[in-house]
Amino acid sequence: MFDKDRMEEIERRRREWEEGTLKRSRERFGMKESPTEFYSPAEVKDFDFLEKVGFPGEYPFTAAEYPSNLPALRIRGGVSALLVRAGRYSGYGAPEDTRDYYNYMREAFGRRGGPNIAFDLPTQCGYDSDDPVARGEVGKVGVAVDTLRDFEVIYEAFVGESDLDKIASNWTINAPCNVILAMYITLAEKRGIPLDGLRGTPQNDILKEFVARGTYIFPPRPSMRMIRDTITYCTEHMPSMNTISICGYHMREAGAGPVQMVAFTLANAMAYVQLGMEAGLDVDTFLRRFTFLAWSTGMEFFKEIARARAARRVWAKIMRERFGAEDPRSWMLRGAGGMGVPTHTLTAQRPLNNLTRNIIVGIGNALSGAPPMVPVPYDEPLGLGHSLEAEQLNMDGGRLLQFEARLADVIDPLAGSYYVESLTDQAEEEIWEIIGRIDAIGGAVAAIESGYMQREIARSAYEYQKQVESGERVIVGVNRFTGENELEVLTTRLVEHPYDPVKRAEAEEKQIKNLAQVKRGRDNGQVQATLKRLKEEAKDEKVNLIPSILEAIKAYATIGEICGVLREVFGEYQAYNVAA
Repeated sequence: MFDKDRMEEIERRRREWEEGTLKRSRERFGMKESPTEFYSPAEVKDFDFLEKVGFPGEYPFTAAEYPSNLPALRIRGGVSALLVRAGRYSGYGAPEDTRDYYNYMREAFGRRGGPNIAFDLPTQCGYDSDDPVARGEVGKVGVAVDTLRDFEVIYEAFVGESDLDKIASNWTINAPCNVILAMYITLAEKRGIPLDGLRGTPQNDILKEFVARGTYIFPPRPSMRMIRDTITYCTEHMPSMNTISICGYHMREAGAGPVQMVAFTLANAMAYVQLGMEAGLDVDTFLRRFTFLAWSTGMEFFKEIARARAARRVWAKIMRERFGAEDPRSWMLRGAGGMGVPTHTLTAQRPLNNLTRNIIVGIGNALSGAPPMVPVPYDEPLGLGHSLEAEQLNMDGGRLLQFEARLADVIDPLAGSYYVESLTDQAEEEIWEIIGRIDAIGGAVAAIESGYMQREIARSAYEYQKQVESGERVIVGVNRFTGENELEVLTTRLVEHPYDPVKRAEAEEKQIKNLAQVKRGRDNGQVQATLKRLKEEAKDEKVNLIPSILEAIKAYATIGEICGVLREVFGEYQAYNVAA
């Protein structure tokens, strides 16, 4: 950027500034150290724009994943009106309750798009609603799904202009992902919709479940086999269906630091890429159906922006240099966006402060190569589902940033900033360092089996909590500014919460009756025959299990029965004890 003589001049002038102007200011106010920093070209001596940043939508993707923000961006959770996308994460109670919720939101508020389904914990862990293990959890943190019948009920809300080939569906499901996918396939076949017309995204990121979220069933290696089956089946039969949404979000929520989150996420992603390649697939074919869930971001504004820029650059290098991908789309960290979503920083105390936090992140998204998306409503920490008042403020926040502040008019405006480029280089270096450690262990699966990722996240979480409790890390309204003269500001509730608390309370009893009715009406001999075949095929690691799971689903076998058979063959994962 500067020749040698000019750089030496800058460094000399900086020393003079530190010993003169800055020192006098510090002494005047009795400060031993300056509370602020200043960056100059000396911090980015080797900066090369084309090598380090490039142009939006081109290698190394530091500036942005895409070359331009889409025109006429309709800010509703950051979704463009020009794209087919699923709606906001939602679902509760029995299938009928979730179906009615989707119909209500469409009729009363004009909500369009497909469902982004939240499942209850029994479903996510492969248990039926009538299993004693599920007692007290049915329909609580999402909708209960036991059989194909339940999917048929939920998707009664999506017909005609919103039929399966006209929407995208998202499912936050991991260990039993292929069971849910088989339900969707069967539903489409019943409606006469070709599989190549289906679009959607299952989460299907089992590795982060082992280190952060906890809804695993089987040990890591048979779990990876299940993901391989998703990738190979969808590549052949469902080319428009994303096969995985690789998540850093949950690891940050579990306590990972910002750089740690990126490194672990990309290490997991490399393990999934290796799955596809070992199955004989062309990397540039199957990788276009990989997505990344938005990062979970903290409030350290410029560092989080730099982390997002560095993540894109590292992934581009991994795919081009390590895996030999040739299609530029394979180098793109698809779907990860900018700073991300600040859910782990949102507080139940003084919850309206969360709107301010979200606006800060919306600005950060715009300055880190993404649209000015304001991520989640302010009442996220207060329970499942968002009030419509909070959703309105959230949407208006994004609209203000786009239409009044006009933050969508330029991409990566901090490119070339001495400070941000220095932070980006630093973040990249730290990401590579952690990936190198994981490589030395033998990759992501081995790092999980050895407990490395779990220990590192636990250590990071402990350090963070110590900082909060000591007051070193300030959280407004939680550990500081909490005096009796502070006001608790609330909003006025204008409409009822869209999740009916009575229906949620009654969901377990209702769903157990639904399940009993299905079991009485199905051909139980056929169910047992399909489960027997599934068990035999599960013993052969080379066999793709989705066809046999499809047979079981069509016979109305339950998610618990299917996962139970696979438990017999694969075993169950026992959580790594970080305290041991």
